[in-house]
Amino acid sequence: MIAVVQRVLQSSVVINGSLYSQIEKGVNILIGFEKGDTVENITRMAKKCSELRIFEDENGKMSNSIIDIDGEMLIVSQFTLAGDVSKGRRPDFTNAMHPDLAKEYYEKFICECKKIIGDDKVKSGIFAADMKVSILNDGPVTIIIKL
Repeated sequence: MIAVVQRVLQSSVVINGSLYSQIEKGVNILIGFEKGDTVENITRMAKKCSELRIFEDENGKMSNSIIDIDGEMLIVSQFTLAGDVSKGRRPDFTNAMHPDLAKEYYEKFICECKKIIGDDKVKSGIFAADMKVSILNDGPVTIIIKL
């Protein structure tokens, strides 16, 4: 399981030319699932992403989590994170989880994040949709988490 967590001032998903979801200050999470990932890892990843201290406190230090700042979360599925480019120039996606199971894991990940930071604070894209994702990275701050 791979998550790319970006601290954002704003992020949105457009599908078929229409705004599907949008957040203000918070994190954009690109999440990809690989063969061998477990349900237990979903809870662990949701907790890690929600408690990641990447927001500045009153002293300018990254000491606050999304929970501390009452921020929002936009979660987007991205199977290409499982791409292997160690050989050649074309990514190999054989390590990506089967789409049916990956969709189930994606939905569980969203539910776990909602349990932690609140239903109204978590937005998402649509699994396997052709999405246009806008990310206004703040910092920039980008953290890659692999479980």
